[in-house]
Amino acid sequence: MKQYRLTDWLPTTKKEMELRGWDEVDVILFSGDAYVDHPSFGAAVIGRILEAENLRVAIVPQPNWRDDLRDFKKMGRPRLFFGITAGCMDSMVNRYTANKRLRSNDAYTPDARPDMRPEYPTIVYTQILKRLFPDVPVVVGGIEASMRRLTHYDYWQDSLRPSILVDSGADILVYGMGEKPIIELARRIVPGTPTSGLLPLVKDVPQIAYLARQMRPLQGDLVLHPHEECLQDKKKQAENFRHIEEESNKLTACRILQQTGGQTVVINPPYPPMTEQELDHSYDLPYTRLPHPKYKGKRIPAYDMIKFSVNIHRGCFGGCAFCTISAHQGKFIASRSKESILREVKAIMELPDFKGYLTDLGGPSANMYRMKGNNAELCKRCKRPSCIHPVICPNLNTDHRPLLDIYRAVDALPGIKKSFIGSGVRYDLLLHHSKDPYINEAAREYTRQLILHHVSGRLKVAPEHTADRVLRIMRKPSFSLFKSFKEIFDRINHEAGLRQQLIPYFISSHPGCHEEDMAELAAITKQLDFHLEQVQDFTPTPMTVSTEIWYTGLHPYTLEPVFSAKTQREKLAQRQFFFWYKQEERRNIVNELRRLGRPDLIDKLYGGKGKR
Repeated sequence: MKQYRLTDWLPTTKKEMELRGWDEVDVILFSGDAYVDHPSFGAAVIGRILEAENLRVAIVPQPNWRDDLRDFKKMGRPRLFFGITAGCMDSMVNRYTANKRLRSNDAYTPDARPDMRPEYPTIVYTQILKRLFPDVPVVVGGIEASMRRLTHYDYWQDSLRPSILVDSGADILVYGMGEKPIIELARRIVPGTPTSGLLPLVKDVPQIAYLARQMRPLQGDLVLHPHEECLQDKKKQAENFRHIEEESNKLTACRILQQTGGQTVVINPPYPPMTEQELDHSYDLPYTRLPHPKYKGKRIPAYDMIKFSVNIHRGCFGGCAFCTISAHQGKFIASRSKESILREVKAIMELPDFKGYLTDLGGPSANMYRMKGNNAELCKRCKRPSCIHPVICPNLNTDHRPLLDIYRAVDALPGIKKSFIGSGVRYDLLLHHSKDPYINEAAREYTRQLILHHVSGRLKVAPEHTADRVLRIMRKPSFSLFKSFKEIFDRINHEAGLRQQLIPYFISSHPGCHEEDMAELAAITKQLDFHLEQVQDFTPTPMTVSTEIWYTGLHPYTLEPVFSAKTQREKLAQRQFFFWYKQEERRNIVNELRRLGRPDLIDKLYGGKGKR
């Protein structure tokens, strides 16, 4: 077991700086999360990637914003810039339920304390630093900033908000996975550069956003409807979103401009997907993979969830309407080398409480490793948000053999007893019929290996709904595919004498979903012998198709009206059908089905008992 010293972490205090012999730093990072030095925590990744550029980097995790602001002053003034992230999750999703109730815990905080970060830390931290150090550049990033880079609907304020650059006063916004833009910014910003002289140095850096006073569009720019017009006309907001999503999913995107007040929000096109070498470099940095020693004796739930897991790729080409992954990580898959993955597994094996079980070998979707278009030229011209909806693209290589090779190589390591797959599996990829018989055979072999060797008793998958018309809006495959996968799952378990469970995820109150759809979901899942556990109400989050539909009432791609359940009564009426099997829900459900004129569903759920 490797022994670490305090100086193996990035410094979090002046004293830790002095232990390294530093009297100043180049970059100071502020994070809404606790500091866990692990590649799953964005602040740690950015800190380590800048450190690899021979920069001195400090991190201030969860600064106190309520007192005399000493946490914001203690490290002094950085030579280059401040960096800010709200954390691994959007702060409002982290703080509130779908019904806008305060959560009682925060998984990214020691002992899950719920009061260690403000709402919208990106805004709060930036405004504080701008008051204290008005001439030091502030760069914001992470999921909260990334998803709020343009006009967006905020569910918790129930209003259309401008770019977070406007609300925060930040100088630069890095969107998406930030290693490459943050390195380029650090190389270009000259020590002591005042904010007034910043833009000429960095304005052409890819994958950043900034505010400009006067911006005349250039040929090829995409000019959106101004923010103020979107406030007055929801159709214009819907039209904007289609363009934003399409540009987010193109290999060669346009620069995006949006007038907001007297300024222009400028979104530079993103970098190309990271190469294997670039991604390996990020994951091979000298992380301790442990929380900072200041948290000794305290539990950080989010760390406990991932400390024995390995992320093998980035990106997702599923394009689910309610998901932000492709808007943040992109739809093109960037995969790590087998050697890098094995190095990380060996590092995990050195952790003191590792017992031989990896909790996950996966990514945003478990089984997209190394998948890409067969003809790269076709991908360059494509702007589809999903490679697998409404049908799987014939240009997509769905070969599972590279992934099977990773599983076998990991499981062959002495000391690994079992590797589980905790990420969501796309069963539509497993059931896809390719023209290549070897790819089809690999999909069957992967399915068998997954079920026999990589399930910890329960395999979680996400059909999300049973109604095809709702699933089309969600950009999810027909529920008939889930049924087919369940048959395969049950058969393989039966043949092997296993009693593993398939655990499906479902969403209620998604745009396009009516009460009757939920009632039918209840009847269908009962017939399949499910008592649902993994369920949730749809929560509108910035920069998803589903949120734009929910807010505008229009589908951005057709501009046709779409119903959404919005009131508390409408949401509860839909959610109750998840729990048809609970005695306390029966009376309300029976009454609701009578009101809907669906006595047939009463029979399917309760037989003759429901009629009494």
